[in-house]
Amino acid sequence: MPYTLIPAIEQRISTLLEVARRVEREIASDKAKAKPKMTVTISREFGCEAYPMAEQLKKLLDAKTGETWALMDKALLEEVSKNQNVAESILQNLGEKGFVDDMIATLSPRWKSEKDHYRRLCQYIISLANVGNVIIVGRGGAIVTQSMENCYHFRMVAPHDFKIRSISKRLSIPHKEAEELIQRRQQQRDTFINNFLNCDASDPNHYHLVFNNAKSTTDKIAETILCYLF
Repeated sequence: MPYTLIPAIEQRISTLLEVARRVEREIASDKAKAKPKMTVTISREFGCEAYPMAEQLKKLLDAKTGETWALMDKALLEEVSKNQNVAESILQNLGEKGFVDDMIATLSPRWKSEKDHYRRLCQYIISLANVGNVIIVGRGGAIVTQSMENCYHFRMVAPHDFKIRSISKRLSIPHKEAEELIQRRQQQRDTFINNFLNCDASDPNHYHLVFNNAKSTTDKIAETILCYLF
């Protein structure tokens, strides 16, 4: 059976296109030469409540900045990658091609075995991060954008029992099934980061702050990130 921990992506695509249109207007008015706006990346162990936290953080950032923030995750990146019309609208003015190519060239050569697919995802991640007002959840976003000065990186971890209870509750599945799912998905994530980015996502040196989800609620984590940023 499929497992769904995030809502449908239609509204998030609309928000992403709104951000792309804002950038296009700023380029037309010559505001794009200003310092890039902030980008936030969220890394997490599977089973942590990263998406609910990111949604709350988006609300806080929308209110704090008075501007719309886009929320990117695997599902949205994959949909953008498949939808050529949406992809062209988003990438038309988001970042310069030379800049994106230079960033991708710094990544591990291992990813080239998958040819264009992950390269496209990297293009979206780097281009959006370069523009700012974006929260990127997963997909190695913290690693891909590590050298970008406008990017702030945060990670969520939790004890195994907490993650089992959380997944069991959110997906309405037995604890045993939740535990098997966590083990399988975490292994997939670790393999993905190791193979494509040649690094360990659990290394705390990649992040500005690391949160224990069992000791901090999603609201508290979002509020703490907001305070850190401002």
